Amino acid sequence: MLAAKTRKPRIRDAEATQKRILAAAKQEFAKKGLGGARVDDISARAKANKRMIYHYFDSKESLFQRVLEDAYVDIRTAEQKLELDHLAPKEALEKLVRFTFKYYLDNPEFLTMVNSENLHKARHLKKSKVVQDISRRLVAMVDTLLVRGVKEGMFRAGIDPVQLNITIAAIGYYYFTNRFTGAIIYERDLMSREALDTRLQFNIDTIMRLVCK
Repeated sequence: MLAAKTRKPRIRDAEATQKRILAAAKQEFAKKGLGGARVDDISARAKANKRMIYHYFDSKESLFQRVLEDAYVDIRTAEQKLELDHLAPKEALEKLVRFTFKYYLDNPEFLTMVNSENLHKARHLKKSKVVQDISRRLVAMVDTLLVRGVKEGMFRAGIDPVQLNITIAAIGYYYFTNRFTGAIIYERDLMSREALDTRLQFNIDTIMRLVCK
């Protein structure tokens, strides 16, 4: 009976420790990338013994992969919650473009971790079945949306859902990852409220002209 009583608190403590480690690792990796982040700093930020990080995640590389997987799961899960199937095709497409732009704005750490993973030639994502499986849902969701739009006479036929996903991501991704250099080159504050609203509307118009008849 005593073992049964103490097991649940121990499990809860372990889960809480892992969550703190993952949250701290996310901040460190987002700030410094895989190469710059140090396990000592993650340990201090998480208020967890360094030994526990290796106990739960084996290595810094494995911890980075887990944080990266969680980041992709978060955005893919949020996309599914948009429930685009319940909207008219044009409305659904605009909602997806708006969501993507706002997600990048609200989650800059996602962009920096993706940048870091690209520097490492996606060696962690290559090992992740989690990311492969959940990313297929996005392609399927957009493919279904395109098919509906074609059937209703709104969208052009023959649009590749993968290419469309890349374009929607790219026009938001580039804007935010180049916001500092862009502010110098184009001599404007790209992160002002007015600039963000203008850019979002431009993105929506661009995708609509690409897809709609």
